[in-house]
Amino acid sequence: MIELDGVPELVDPVMVAAFEGWNDAGDAASTAVAHLDREWKGEVFAALDAEDYYDFQVNRPTVFLEGGARKITWPTTRLSVVRIGGDKPRDLVLVRGIEPSMRWRSFCNEILGFAHELGVEMVVVLGALLGDTPHTRPVPVSGVTSDPDLARTMDLEETRYEGPTGIVGILQEACTHAGVPAVSLWAAVPHYVSQPPNPKATLALLNRLEDLIGLRIPLGELAEDARAWQLGVDQLAAEDSEVAEYVQTLEEARDTAELPEASGEAIAREFERYLRRRDPGPGGGPGGHATESGDGSYLRDTSSGRTRPPKPTRPDTGPGPGPVSGPGSGPARTTGSGSGPTPGEAPKDTPKDAPGDAAADSPQDPPDDAPGDSSEDSSED
Repeated sequence: MIELDGVPELVDPVMVAAFEGWNDAGDAASTAVAHLDREWKGEVFAALDAEDYYDFQVNRPTVFLEGGARKITWPTTRLSVVRIGGDKPRDLVLVRGIEPSMRWRSFCNEILGFAHELGVEMVVVLGALLGDTPHTRPVPVSGVTSDPDLARTMDLEETRYEGPTGIVGILQEACTHAGVPAVSLWAAVPHYVSQPPNPKATLALLNRLEDLIGLRIPLGELAEDARAWQLGVDQLAAEDSEVAEYVQTLEEARDTAELPEASGEAIAREFERYLRRRDPGPGGGPGGHATESGDGSYLRDTSSGRTRPPKPTRPDTGPGPGPVSGPGSGPARTTGSGSGPTPGEAPKDTPKDAPGDAAADSPQDPPDDAPGDSSEDSSED
């Protein structure tokens, strides 16, 4: 029995999860959940026992100084709650962590135990994969589910994928078997610029999530970061004629494939999002604002007493991109048609390969989820 002392009763809660690692190209998915937690001031109420699920030689603990004392933060998965007010209040349960090294079934059962105790109505898992998609076009985002009824009612793809999968696919299937509606959203990250961060892909995931759950998500500086990232990649690509030519090839393939797709549905979706952002509504918008949770007596991770600290600063941690790989580097995860991600989710550090060919020793895995085609979410929102 999971004890949740101090966690208030939630209103129509949706669980949103993302995991660093194999299912998180460009850190796009985990950054999206971190953004929600930061913008809505999430309160951590539980953390899974790191000893049960992580190999500390693979995911090492970190040491930091606090008030002159040395402390250790262990790699784990934490859960936080966000109370969202407004005309149509809806609360979120955020799950953010690292793909576990072992005991995946127990890991998913523990997550589902929290979902059951909190009355979660739907689970949305975010992921990102590498693909043959140009950085100059809107990021393709696929919404998939194993539930045929959910696919029909929410305009999602029903997954037909077979092959290796990551924790995103396992958690989605665990939800399905437990009778909990589950959806996964996948952003396709250009394989030739796969280094994190990728604010454009993060923004696309948040836009698609906003459409799915009907909440206005405060974007902060993310839109500006996405524009700066694209500008940076433009400049780097322009310095290498081979890369520039390859990007142009991807653009032409993408534009040709999508020419017939100026669908009324896509236009309506963009218009609805525009209206949500234009009408702030009470408390900052239909999505409302984060509210305090009363006495704030949430359970905390007793192993560290604080949330996970940020990763060490790297030279390329700003919105600008890392070095652009040549067109022959990085595993291609989508077909050359530019039609969006194909069934294949890819780790961020797979071996180099020719564009359009999957690396021989890299598992082809779009989580138990990726469909044959994808819906696009404009990042220039």
